[in-house]
Amino acid sequence: MGVSRLLAKAWVLFCLFAGLYALAHAAGGAQALSAGAVGHILAIAGLFVATGLLFVAGYAAATNRISALFATLRAPGFHDLVFLVFALTSFLVQTAYLPGAPGGDPLGALAAAIGFAVPGQETLASVLGACGLAGDRLIASDFAWLLAFVYVGSSLSRLRLAAGIIRLERKLRPDPLTPTGTALLTGLAAVALIQLLYVGSLYSLLPCHLWQGIAADLLIGQSPLVLAYVLVAALTNLIAMGAEA
Repeated sequence: MGVSRLLAKAWVLFCLFAGLYALAHAAGGAQALSAGAVGHILAIAGLFVATGLLFVAGYAAATNRISALFATLRAPGFHDLVFLVFALTSFLVQTAYLPGAPGGDPLGALAAAIGFAVPGQETLASVLGACGLAGDRLIASDFAWLLAFVYVGSSLSRLRLAAGIIRLERKLRPDPLTPTGTALLTGLAAVALIQLLYVGSLYSLLPCHLWQGIAADLLIGQSPLVLAYVLVAALTNLIAMGAEA
């Protein structure tokens, strides 16, 4: 799992879900989305995807990894498909279910469980409460964390298989960063995301006006799953460094 692949996947998913949240915001303010609004949002999202991939492809070409990069984009693996399903589920719950859903014991139990397991949820609840935005946003974050835990748990049993595939790919196309460099970069990214999201250091740094837009929706609904994906990638690259994966 090279750096160029991770960058390409991250950028495509960011643009995809940013566009979906933009469509959800536009639909919330009108009875029906106009074709012009949909086309405008899709055009902007597509432009951002193309621009980001241009830079990632430039890095891949400079390191002779361009064929591996586009092969990955054409054929997502099992972990990628599971991640995409979970991310779409989180998006649908956040934008379609929670705005009109009544509260109840299941949601309260979920909030209590995630609040116990994720230290950053207390900080997030305090920040959203101070901004007058508690409620659906906090529940959406709880649900996203639940999916993140499920994703990590389901991926742990396949780490050695994924590590073995990475070792075979490296024999065919050596990574210029070396296995140690890739494991170090993904490990540092995982540690940083744990501090920012799981511990919650990021939440208190954001002003209230940023919690009402598309960036906040992405942060609340998708960032726990991104953390889970990066953590699994870091563990996979670490195991792949061994003599036998």
